[in-house]
Amino acid sequence: MSALDPRLNLVNFLDASPTTLQAQVNQAIEQANDFLDTLTSFQDKDFTPISADIALRDVLEFDHINLSLDRSWGVLSHLNGVMSNDEIRHVHHELLPKLSAYGTRVGQHQPLFDRYQAIIDDETFFAELEPARRRAIELAVRRFELSGVALPKAEQERFAAIQSELSTLSATFSDHILDATQAYALPLSAEQLAGLTDSGLSLLADAGEQFKANELEAGRLTQEDVNALPTPYYVATLNIPVYLAIMTHADNRDLRAELYRAYVTRASEFDTHTNKDGDSLNNAEVMSQILTLRQQKAELLGFNHYAEVSLSTKMAGSVAEVETFLRNLAKQATPTAKQDLAQLQDCARNYGITDLQPWDNAYIAEKLKQDKFSLSQEEIRPYFPLPKVIDGLFAIVERLYGITVKEQEIYATISDATAASRWHDDVRFYQLFDNDDRLVGGFYFDLFARSGKRGGAWMSGFQSRYSHDEQGYEQLPVCFMVGNFTPALGGKPSLLTHNEVLTLFHEFGHGLHHLLTQVSVGDVAGVNGVEWDAVELPSQFMENWAWDSEGIALISSHVDTGEPLPKDKLDALLGAKNFQSGMQTLRQVEFALFDLLIHAHTPALDYDGILATLNEVRGDIAITQTPDYNRFANGFSHIFAGGYAAGYYSYKWAELLSADAFSKFEEDGIFNPATGKAFRETILSVGGSFPAKTNFENFRGRSANIEALLRHSGFAQNDESNMDQEA
Repeated sequence: MSALDPRLNLVNFLDASPTTLQAQVNQAIEQANDFLDTLTSFQDKDFTPISADIALRDVLEFDHINLSLDRSWGVLSHLNGVMSNDEIRHVHHELLPKLSAYGTRVGQHQPLFDRYQAIIDDETFFAELEPARRRAIELAVRRFELSGVALPKAEQERFAAIQSELSTLSATFSDHILDATQAYALPLSAEQLAGLTDSGLSLLADAGEQFKANELEAGRLTQEDVNALPTPYYVATLNIPVYLAIMTHADNRDLRAELYRAYVTRASEFDTHTNKDGDSLNNAEVMSQILTLRQQKAELLGFNHYAEVSLSTKMAGSVAEVETFLRNLAKQATPTAKQDLAQLQDCARNYGITDLQPWDNAYIAEKLKQDKFSLSQEEIRPYFPLPKVIDGLFAIVERLYGITVKEQEIYATISDATAASRWHDDVRFYQLFDNDDRLVGGFYFDLFARSGKRGGAWMSGFQSRYSHDEQGYEQLPVCFMVGNFTPALGGKPSLLTHNEVLTLFHEFGHGLHHLLTQVSVGDVAGVNGVEWDAVELPSQFMENWAWDSEGIALISSHVDTGEPLPKDKLDALLGAKNFQSGMQTLRQVEFALFDLLIHAHTPALDYDGILATLNEVRGDIAITQTPDYNRFANGFSHIFAGGYAAGYYSYKWAELLSADAFSKFEEDGIFNPATGKAFRETILSVGGSFPAKTNFENFRGRSANIEALLRHSGFAQNDESNMDQEA
């Protein structure tokens, strides 16, 4: 085996202990602060203006110094997401205030800002820089402005305190959700198992074994108690694979209602669980504090509210523009959504349910799908074994972009540079090569649900493409792609539902955006510097190949027989593409509009105001009733702990872009290499080095419009809804 390319600069996770990473973060911050201490404001030691070339030299040196901080903190944050335990969490949270203080110091450091400004002020020098460097400098100046560089000293100090408090509160919000999710366990009787599939039963049995181990470790059960429990021992949890297995297939309506209530009241006033210190997991006050601090931050920066702060860095121009987009989309989706609901209600009556409730929706939808399309997620699951899906995914991107993917063996120990290490036995590492066998980058797959791992799926652009000529340094992009799929059970590989297949394609689209960049300026390489409401374009775009018959042929074969997905099941799957699309669209619009309005409200809302706003939005958008106890907002991590505050609309905004981009492939052929090459060169390769609108128009030859999104969603366009909107 040949040695790994040193430009991958892989982490030795076997040595990446929390205390080691903490020391590295502290050392990196100290080094960066030392450099900032050497800078003088606007003038050098001879009190003459700093030239643009010297200013650029200082900027590049500071960027290079920050590599080690980005790396050590990136690894620790990653481990906190995929392998959270008390030690990792403690170190992670202990560092948050220090990192916040450092970030604020950088954003308000006048001498450093002066250097960026000196580069821009020298118009001739600035014009001669490569486009990626110009864009990075422009974005940096905007970040300085949004960090309060122009504020008076006292207000800068208040801004710094707000940033520190927000970082801690967001981490607390995430902790509460993870702890509340993992604290819930409901042992089931034999009667409650009716309707569950074999794969669902295996998941519940696996959860039962984990339950026994947890109860034994906590001292709530003795070994004698554990031995007396039956095997298999079935336990319901709120981990997504288990939760969905029950909500989709359990015949016991009372069980579905109980689990639904537990899920939608996590980290709320209805959740009686506590953390290990006995503290409440209720996020109510945390949410109110976050909104208050964001509003204060906005006012310090001269904005009316936080939504304006958020949109100042996005494609969308104003709150009014986004709200109009969302409400028009809801208007367009509502007729279809009402048809979706009527179908569910009709089907529910066949199963003795005359008062359809939220805990019935997934169950009845599955029955309806079987009745209407003879299609069940469980029936097609054996046709999507994960190894086959991964091989087919790699084959698709090879045809599209001329790239190849090769798995790299991972060893338990590292004695040289021939292998990558991993943080868990489930993890796999791959290298990506161009059509000339040139190494492009590397990525990790960590795809299965487990204890200590936060829910959902994501791509982390841990290491960007970057080079520094004077230092003789070059690094290739590396990323983590994380999922929460059902693990291998019963001696068979992980078998995916088609929804999970879409999730894998989605995250891989993000990964390609990160990996295929040709930009070596880290701040705008890959996903960096891309407007938040455009960053989902490559990910949603990639999902189209999991909906195409040619693509499905590459990713499907029966786990036992190897036979392809039969034509009747393929036709049913494709026919069901827009199944319940109206209701799903309204749900996404509801979330997005709620997010936008709570961040556009002045003064900042308290908890009661947050809930009232959500109810108002539901009154405007939803076509079904939601139980009074539903506390969805208390678990809305995207906006309270992620980067989507006043930006959740980005999913639908980017879906418009992705649908319109894919329509070009529909016109030219979905595996047309010239079109694939154009998409790679105009979207994937350029990262954030140009505005997203420019990149899209370079690919499509025009501005984006909503026609393809409406068509892909199965909506008949309503001419009265003013939907000729462009993004």
